[in-house]
Amino acid sequence: MDETISSNIENILKELPPQVKLVAVSKFHPVESIVEALHAGQHRFAESRPQEFAAKYEELHSRLGVPREDIEWHFIGHLQTNKLKLVLPHADLVQSVDTIHLLRAVDSWGREASRTVNVLLELHLGAEQTKQGFVEEEILDILFHAADYCNVRFCGLMGMATNTDNEDDIRADFARISHFMNYLRDLFPELDSFRELSIGMSDDWRIAVGYGATMVRIGTAIFGPRQY
Repeated sequence: MDETISSNIENILKELPPQVKLVAVSKFHPVESIVEALHAGQHRFAESRPQEFAAKYEELHSRLGVPREDIEWHFIGHLQTNKLKLVLPHADLVQSVDTIHLLRAVDSWGREASRTVNVLLELHLGAEQTKQGFVEEEILDILFHAADYCNVRFCGLMGMATNTDNEDDIRADFARISHFMNYLRDLFPELDSFRELSIGMSDDWRIAVGYGATMVRIGTAIFGPRQY
C-alpha cells in the first residue's frame, strides 16, 4: 500500500473544513493509485480526458469489481461534444461545462438517455486567454432560461484562478467567483441545487476555502507528479 497517498489524504482532511468536499484529481495516474486512495477512505475522484476516464471506469468497476456506489466520479476537463458518450453515462458531476454548444449537447444527450445530468458552469477566471469558460453575462442568461434545459441540473460554478505565484491575483479571482456565486444564489432561489462552488487546487486550495469553496480539486498534493 502506498502510504504516501494515504498520508497526503489524511493531512489534507485534517485542514479541510468538514463541509468542503475533497475531489481527488486522478488524471495522469494509474488505477492502482485510485485503489490506494479508496483504501484511505477517499471516494470522490475527477478525470479530465474522456478516453482515460472511460478506461479507468471500466477497469475499476468491471475488471476489479469496485462497487459503483463506492466512487463519485467528476469530469473536470474540456469536453468535446463528440466525446459525450465516453463521459456522461458514468459521471456523477460534469464540472466543466464551458460553452452553450456543449450545454445544449449535454441536455440533448440527457433527453435521449432519459437522464438528468448534474453540471457546474465554468466561469472564465484568471488572466490566461487559453482558459475555457463563460463570462458572467452568459451564465446569467443561461440561468434565466434554466427551464429550457430539462435534462440538466445546474449545481453551481467552477473556476480556476490565474496560474501565478502572486497571492493577491489569486485572491482577486476567488473573490470574483465567490461574489458572483452569492449573487446567483440570491437571484435564483428556485434553483435549489445551485450550491456548489468548485475552486482551489493543490497550490491554492487553502485560499479557496476562505472564499467559500464547497469543493477543492487536488491532484499533485495527493498523488504526486503525473505518472504519464
